[in-house]
Amino acid sequence: MLWFAVWTLLVLATLAGAFLLGRDLWRKGKALLAEVERAMAVVEALAERADQLSAAAERPPITHDLLTDRSVVRARLDRLHEARDVRRALRRLRHERTIRSWDVYAR
Repeated sequence: MLWFAVWTLLVLATLAGAFLLGRDLWRKGKALLAEVERAMAVVEALAERADQLSAAAERPPITHDLLTDRSVVRARLDRLHEARDVRRALRRLRHERTIRSWDVYAR
């Protein structure tokens, strides 16, 4: 009768240990999958940025057009100013979003 109790206790302890080990492995597996998803998002962003940089590299180089027609130079300058204004507006939106996120912590 004593051996039956010992073996029962050993089996129950083994099952409890297996449960705890399985739960730990399950949690680590979920965390690993979350990190893999995050890494995939980073790789996608990196690939997109690489495409942007390769497209920028394919553009013709900037040359000095001091002796060309003034209207051509003015049109190019206007395009550059518009691009600058767009970048400035996007930067302002990013800053506002960041400040709003800080307000959550300041309250």
